[in-house]
Amino acid sequence: MPTARAGQVIGLLGGSFDPPHEGHVHITKAALKRFDLDRVWWLVSPGNPLKTAGPAPIDDRLQAARAVMTHPRVLVTDIETHLGTRYTAQTIAALHRRYPGVRFVWLMGADNLTGLHRWHDWRWIMDNVPVGVLARPGDRLAARTSKAARIYAQAKLPKQASHGLGRRKAPVWSFVNLPMSDQSSSAIRARGEW
Repeated sequence: MPTARAGQVIGLLGGSFDPPHEGHVHITKAALKRFDLDRVWWLVSPGNPLKTAGPAPIDDRLQAARAVMTHPRVLVTDIETHLGTRYTAQTIAALHRRYPGVRFVWLMGADNLTGLHRWHDWRWIMDNVPVGVLARPGDRLAARTSKAARIYAQAKLPKQASHGLGRRKAPVWSFVNLPMSDQSSSAIRARGEW
């Protein structure tokens, strides 16, 4: 398990990373800067509960993720495997218990905001951790008009306040447009490159 001290602001980027790619690196580096994070932890999940097909073996995905993400303030982990959690809400709750005083920020691409209302205990997530949403190609409009965005419209920070996201009390979220990277794990798998 990684180390963290009270007062740190740590971004959590969860996913299958099946495979990890430069798009993940791009949004991670942007999140560090835009949300003023001390660190980012990649949470390479054992599997996605919303997907029927399982990902590649976790050891392969961890190795690939560590090869592509080489930044001194980013740690690639398999925390969910060690915690025995399956859902994001469970993972965040366990991290809050394990790391008192650490301020976590859940990071996601805009595509995940679009479908967030299908996640297990998605309202608990929004109510208990700041959320940083990073725009990806083709998902901006759908994300901005998603069920979660509409329900939590009053909790959205203005763009110029995104740097303070991790120091705010949930529910709070920020939507940030970035220069785009069109890489996606699905496309890489479809081309047979993974």
